[in-house]
Amino acid sequence: QVQLAESGGGLVQAGGSLRLSCAASGSIFRINAMGWYRQAPGKLRELVASMTSGGSKNYVDAVKGRFTISRDNAKNTVYLQMNNLKPEDTADYYCYAELSILRDYGWGSFRQFWGQGTQVTVSS
Repeated sequence: QVQLAESGGGLVQAGGSLRLSCAASGSIFRINAMGWYRQAPGKLRELVASMTSGGSKNYVDAVKGRFTISRDNAKNTVYLQMNNLKPEDTADYYCYAELSILRDYGWGSFRQFWGQGTQVTVSS
C-alpha cells in the first residue's frame, strides 16, 4: 500500500506564507498526478492545486497568483507554496496522489490515495 505524509500546516496571520509538503511512500508505484484538496467548515471540498506527471499545473481561481505547486520526483514529494494567505484560505488541506501500484500481475489501475490532512488557519 501507499502512504501520503503531509506537513507544513499551521497558524499564520493574513499576508503570511506557508509551505505544505506531501511525500508518498510504501509499495512500488508510479504517479500520474498529485495535489491538494481543501475543505472549510460548511463548504464543499474543492481541488486547490494539482500537477500531473507531465508537468501541467492547475489552480482554483481563488489561489492563482498566490499559490505555487511543485514537485521533487526523486523524493516522490509535492509541495504547495502558499503566499499572501487570506482568512478565506483557512481549511483542512488534504494531499492526494493518483497512482498505480505494482502488483504480482503487473501495474494496477490508477487510483486516488489521500493524506491525513493538515490544518491551515489564517487570522485577520
